[in-house]
Amino acid sequence: MAAGATRPGEAPPPAVELQGIDKWFGTNHANRGIDLAVMPGTIHGIIGENGAGKSTLMNILFGFLEADGGRILVDGEPRRIRRPEDAIRAGIGMVHQHFMLVEPFTVVENVLLGAEEGPLLRRSRAKARAELGRLARDYALDVPLDAVVHDLPVGLQQRVEILKALYRGARILILDEPTGVLTPAEADHLFRILTGLRDQGRTVLLITHKLREIMAVTDRVSVMRQGAMVAHRETAETSREDLAELMVGHKVILRIDKGRARPGAPVLEVRDLWVHDRQDVPRLKGLTFDVRAGEIVGVAGVSGNGQSELLEVLSGILHPTKGEVRVGGEPVLNPAQGRSLGVGHVPEDRLRVGLVRTFPAWENAVLGHQRDARYEQGGFMRRRRIRDVCRDWMRRHDVRPQSCDLEAGGFSGGNQQKLVLAREMEHEPGLLLVGQPTRGVDIGAIELIHKRLVALRDRGKAILLVSVELDEVMALADRILVMFDGTITGEVPGEGADERRIGLLMAGIAEEAA
Repeated sequence: MAAGATRPGEAPPPAVELQGIDKWFGTNHANRGIDLAVMPGTIHGIIGENGAGKSTLMNILFGFLEADGGRILVDGEPRRIRRPEDAIRAGIGMVHQHFMLVEPFTVVENVLLGAEEGPLLRRSRAKARAELGRLARDYALDVPLDAVVHDLPVGLQQRVEILKALYRGARILILDEPTGVLTPAEADHLFRILTGLRDQGRTVLLITHKLREIMAVTDRVSVMRQGAMVAHRETAETSREDLAELMVGHKVILRIDKGRARPGAPVLEVRDLWVHDRQDVPRLKGLTFDVRAGEIVGVAGVSGNGQSELLEVLSGILHPTKGEVRVGGEPVLNPAQGRSLGVGHVPEDRLRVGLVRTFPAWENAVLGHQRDARYEQGGFMRRRRIRDVCRDWMRRHDVRPQSCDLEAGGFSGGNQQKLVLAREMEHEPGLLLVGQPTRGVDIGAIELIHKRLVALRDRGKAILLVSVELDEVMALADRILVMFDGTITGEVPGEGADERRIGLLMAGIAEEAA
């Protein structure tokens, strides 16, 4: 009988089986004898803290890395996967956390790239269009095929990545932190796509740190901690609390314990704020509100309703068309002046705005503060002093690995986020602007970040928090401003906030009706 074949009535072999996978990076033992079996036609979740080795393991399975020990079986047959081409031939596809698309190319061109059938593309294009149409119908993956990728929203770009994998014949699909850049509605649509793939016999490996997603969409879940596989669970037989404890090695409090706020004087004052984009379309429409010392004001809303523009105006990156932004009674005209007024800013996009990918961690630790006397002397950076500060912050904020000389691009997404948060929070800003504070961050780090934000509030600091995670806004905020189409549709007290009422305001239904 051929390898991988089964007798009538016999259970099929795992779609993917990893046996004793080891991987070292210098002295860092990233994967420690990993065993994993993923059954065909299932959605299998893999969770763990940032730096637990999840992405390393998947990069080995897809051929971006080669294991130092162990073996891989696909459909019961041993496979040597040394590069992505080997994985694709074995029926494995991967959608990365940071998409691997050529942005100036169209959807069809991206799908065809590397899969052309000869130098003349006309026949390949026609074949691709027909096959992509079928895949779109079968799996609810509708994408305009002639659209330039750069012009597509993030959710549609992700569909292009999935289409690329399916077009190349993937029966086993790996998704690495797929919802980190999606709105809740886009994430829900993605889950429907994954369920459809499973129901038609394909196998999905879902890498995530979000326990809600694991409980909602997976059939089975495996937990990694510090490079080792520590548990396997049937999803229906476990709980968020059980998985959280397995991930971090101790009990995790999934609720936020905070006392009542004691607001002081206004720190941030926004009056009749308007912003138009380059096409003169209004993105913010007459916003007026305050944020006081000693309170957290949350901004709730579906992504794309003006929250990003609001953060950019308040931090001085974007100039308002009309209106006023004052911190401590002084206008904010640019980011440098905002810093001088005590404004800290955790941007929504940490890689484009918050970090310089090719700078080491110690340089990123003082970005925006590099002229401070603590870090500069006689026009030269005080490198030893900055490294000492960086090491202390990495320890306090659990940044992994704790290497100040590692480039920012070498950290996982969650650890990049912790690096930015450490820089902004440790400088004790009078006003902290926070965009998506826990995007791409694991459950243990979320607990730490939430505690530090509440502690900052309790030290009398003003915090404006923007998050697409409604649970996060409701748990942290003392007051909630709800945005729709560039306007504030209502204000809701944080204590006892009603999710249904906030949801109606997020949909643009007026305060009175809500």
